[in-house]
Amino acid sequence: MQFTTEHDALRDTIARFVDGEINPYVEAWEEAQQFPSHALFKKMGDLGLLGIHKPEAYGGMGLDYSYAMVAAEELGRIKCGGVPMAIGVQTDMATPALARYGSDALRREFLAPAIAGDQVAAIGVSEPQAGSDVAQLKTTARKEGDDYVINGSKMWITNGMKADWICLLANTSDGPAHKNKSLIVVPLDTPGVERARKLHKLGMWSSDTAQLFFDDVRVPQRNRIGNEGMGFTMQMQQFQEERIFAAASALKGLENIVQATIEYTSDRQTFGMPILHNQVVHFRLAELQTEIEALRSLTYRCCERYIADPNDKGVLQLASMAKLKTGRLVREVTDACLQYWGGQGYMWEAEVARAFRDTRLVSIGGGADEVMLGIICKTMGILPGQRG
Repeated sequence: MQFTTEHDALRDTIARFVDGEINPYVEAWEEAQQFPSHALFKKMGDLGLLGIHKPEAYGGMGLDYSYAMVAAEELGRIKCGGVPMAIGVQTDMATPALARYGSDALRREFLAPAIAGDQVAAIGVSEPQAGSDVAQLKTTARKEGDDYVINGSKMWITNGMKADWICLLANTSDGPAHKNKSLIVVPLDTPGVERARKLHKLGMWSSDTAQLFFDDVRVPQRNRIGNEGMGFTMQMQQFQEERIFAAASALKGLENIVQATIEYTSDRQTFGMPILHNQVVHFRLAELQTEIEALRSLTYRCCERYIADPNDKGVLQLASMAKLKTGRLVREVTDACLQYWGGQGYMWEAEVARAFRDTRLVSIGGGADEVMLGIICKTMGILPGQRG
């Protein structure tokens, strides 16, 4: 991956934004278990940070995905997981299919204000009984005149309490599970939408996460993204950006935890010397930093393949590997570092404790580790029935 002065300038812009507009307020947002998404997203939209790789015709910068990946990596500087995750939903989870397949009218109505930061978006895939197994979702959208009438529920919806619209995956026919789904943009002020409750989570506290119900919610069929029945395929493509974002946005956070642990163990003494001076400690931190750098290389390689051809099947494998490796590595790094903080690491307010809680989601959301392993096995041709 070759970076330009433009990449470096983008890094600097985001670093200054994080340091000035986000990190000073993280403690208050974590305490409130929400952050002012509309106000923050508007500031980001004014800087062009919500449409880096989106079409210029709708307010985006029109840059290739390497710039979006750089932005995701720099967002890892944020001292909590909930805010960068919510930003990632806006940029890399709820809007990629709309930007790629939506009609001009639909993009002007929903994509342009999302890029400008005037509206907050959410992605509606998971349900109480269908998380990683997307094919089994039960929400339906039946045709009635020129409308869809939507019934069902969605669970664990990031931005769900405040979002203006949701990119909803629903069954639009009774056909095969992989060919009967469509992506539909649903304004969340539509009659019949109920924001049932804000969910109380182990981590990611500053992100408002909701359970939503849809009771005879009527939206125009023109709100469908692309062709009917192509929703599953489009969502699988959206997952690629989500997984690259997850990997890239973890890098700086992991490095910050390692550095904070170096500083803490340099100051804290046991048995007459700093903890860091124990070989088992500084060797372990060196191992962890090496693993982080290996993840960075994998993420960059995946990004290069994605830029060259978003439909390249190799991207599916590499993005799944990066997502799997990220989920495993964040647990390894935060658990190992927390151990070296001792009792202080077990305190709720400790930086390492927050990272331990927040990053646990990476192995669950956007496709669990086991789903990633299944995808990787499929791309390797080693699932039962693929050989012999």
